[in-house]
Amino acid sequence: MIKREGGFTLIELLITMVIFILVLAAGSQIFTGLLTQFKQQSKISETNIEGIVGLEILRQDIEHAGYGLPWNLGGANYDEAIDYGNTVQNETTYNDAGATDAPPRAIVSGNGDGIGNSDVIVIKAANVARNVTASKWTYLTVGGVKKTWTPDCENVNKNSDCTTNNTVRTIVISPGSTETNSRSLIVNSGAFFAQYSNTTGFAPTGSTDTYIIYGIDRDTDLRMPFNRADYYIRTPGAANFPDRCAIGTGVFYKATVNHNDGGLSELPLLDCVADMQVIYGIDTDATIDGAVNCYVNDPADALATVDAENIRNRIKEVRVYLLAHEGQYDSSFAYNPHISPSSIRVGEPSSSLSGGSCTGVAVLGQDFDLGGITNWQNYRWKVYTIVVKSNNLR
Repeated sequence: MIKREGGFTLIELLITMVIFILVLAAGSQIFTGLLTQFKQQSKISETNIEGIVGLEILRQDIEHAGYGLPWNLGGANYDEAIDYGNTVQNETTYNDAGATDAPPRAIVSGNGDGIGNSDVIVIKAANVARNVTASKWTYLTVGGVKKTWTPDCENVNKNSDCTTNNTVRTIVISPGSTETNSRSLIVNSGAFFAQYSNTTGFAPTGSTDTYIIYGIDRDTDLRMPFNRADYYIRTPGAANFPDRCAIGTGVFYKATVNHNDGGLSELPLLDCVADMQVIYGIDTDATIDGAVNCYVNDPADALATVDAENIRNRIKEVRVYLLAHEGQYDSSFAYNPHISPSSIRVGEPSSSLSGGSCTGVAVLGQDFDLGGITNWQNYRWKVYTIVVKSNNLR
């Protein structure tokens, strides 16, 4: 007997193949969607981490504005000028060097001086530089005796690996006892700084006097008796422009001024930033009671003279707003601005701030027009906000 062997017909095979292809197509669509979402969410997480880290650096620097800053120069001359290129307008207005016996201002603002009418903020303090020496200090008493700390690595003349470096550059400040001699910079034979091992000529002569040594730079002679950090938005060249960022945005930088040449050492803090606005809470009372009376975009809007003393006494709060997009381009997403068809508020209405506006303007900061940014609708926009009360202005 012949045994018959069954099999699939051609039509059955074709139907099976079609079903299999349809299943594969559906699965690939699901996989592609999941992959796209994963990439988008990973970029959003990356942006948020950058925002947290970058804003914390900015917050700490604003909080430390004025730390170690001399209020009286003791006749010292110093240099500060830098060149931003085409990034920032009115850059010379941030310099205090050259003014006759004018002490440095702890916070200097550039309202609308950056790209896209963004703001610039400059912080001056001993500890805003990115070197370990700038974060250290100690006491200096008669005979050049310095107080040493435990653990040993905390001493001014110690590198990050705890090795000794007695040539770190320092300044010496006399605390003083009156408003006219408070925080006076000690100058010895025309020099306003000294290496750590050579501060004897800067020491007090009275047995009851104590001066303060502040570390400033690890290995370079000082051009100014403090460190300086500038915050601004800049669009880097094509080779350094982040691929995920919309055309028309930039990178938010912290730039510290180099003592050797007055140039800038930039540290990128946040990518894909379109705008930064800075708002100041000002104490306008004649008695200076320490409370914020009103808010301004520029201290000059409320203060007749924006000098170092008025900044110390009158600026009680600094609010910073950064507009950036999260993640990358998403063709399936449509952003809906909350101000107008293409504008987003980078700042706050003055009515929402206790004390309102010093000048009566309705909006502090600005309503930023996204229309100049390529495909702005397909990005997720976010305004980061920090509010800081400086602890070192007084």
